[in-house]
Amino acid sequence: MNDQVARVIYRERLTPSLWMLVTIALVGPMVSLVFVPLNTSVALVLGGAVSLVLVVMSIVLSPVVSVTGSVLRAGRAHIDAQWLGEPEQFTGQDARDKRTRDIARDGWHLFRGGIDGVVVVPVTDPADPMNSWTVTTRTPDRLSAAIRSARRISAAE
Repeated sequence: MNDQVARVIYRERLTPSLWMLVTIALVGPMVSLVFVPLNTSVALVLGGAVSLVLVVMSIVLSPVVSVTGSVLRAGRAHIDAQWLGEPEQFTGQDARDKRTRDIARDGWHLFRGGIDGVVVVPVTDPADPMNSWTVTTRTPDRLSAAIRSARRISAAE
């Protein structure tokens, strides 16, 4: 395999926002309250352990968006860039509209709450039932540039 094809152009883990992590961590004190009548020390340890496990799991299990060589990956899905059109990037109200009222009903979506930016990429493969990919990202300009780069790599192959 060519070194240029396997090169990671873009990678982002769509981790929960700080406020979401705090909310997740609040489950620990609730667990502690349940076990306080049995043993205070055990309750504190269990509460801390539950908070830690939930926060770590929410980060580790977060989907990854990446462009490696000529392949776009969003979570478990992937598509070769040869089948992608020109990406469009959105932020603010435009991004909210793309996730809600203007959502591509015949498209594939990877949304993560608390992340504002959205990139919409048309799919040009006539055999693919999805007409577009809509992906949330913290850096829509960088993801769009990476997709364009992957398209150039795919065209050169």
